[in-house]
Amino acid sequence: MKNGLTETLTGGLEPQKLRRELQRGKSENLGRRRAVIGLSLIGMAAMTAVSLFQTGVVKHLPDPPIDGFDSDKVNSSDTAYALGVPDGTLSLASLAANIPLAAFGGENRHEEQPFVPILAAGKAVVEAAVAGWYFYQMPTKEKAWCGYCIAGALCNFGIAALVLPEAKKAIESLAAKR
Repeated sequence: MKNGLTETLTGGLEPQKLRRELQRGKSENLGRRRAVIGLSLIGMAAMTAVSLFQTGVVKHLPDPPIDGFDSDKVNSSDTAYALGVPDGTLSLASLAANIPLAAFGGENRHEEQPFVPILAAGKAVVEAAVAGWYFYQMPTKEKAWCGYCIAGALCNFGIAALVLPEAKKAIESLAAKR
């Protein structure tokens, strides 16, 4: 027996149908959502290394043998700790939050649960903007590059690009219901 909250959260989708759609569905939206999960995991790997360094678990982050790279300097900067918590840990948690957002709902969630893709897009656009700001800080303020940070930023930019088409469909779906 379903209650109102369960029906609202699932869009009326039975667990078996949700599982089938997520695992076997072939829609473009699902393909992009799967890519969001993959990019989130790649970004998490990069931010895991940064978080381990920023919290003292590891003492050094290796860099490519290219002039201008100094991940230790970038990740030990005042900017990296300005919010009262290391920025790598925040980025790691934020990237992790993309995974359930991308996995939430079936193939037609843009119609059945339009606020989920809209929320995912809003979150991703804000994070891409923040990643862009951090990206700008590396050469201008820190005078050094961090490969882990570059990887994380690229993942955030990619995630934002991937979620926008579904959010557009969700907005169109909401407009059609009015």
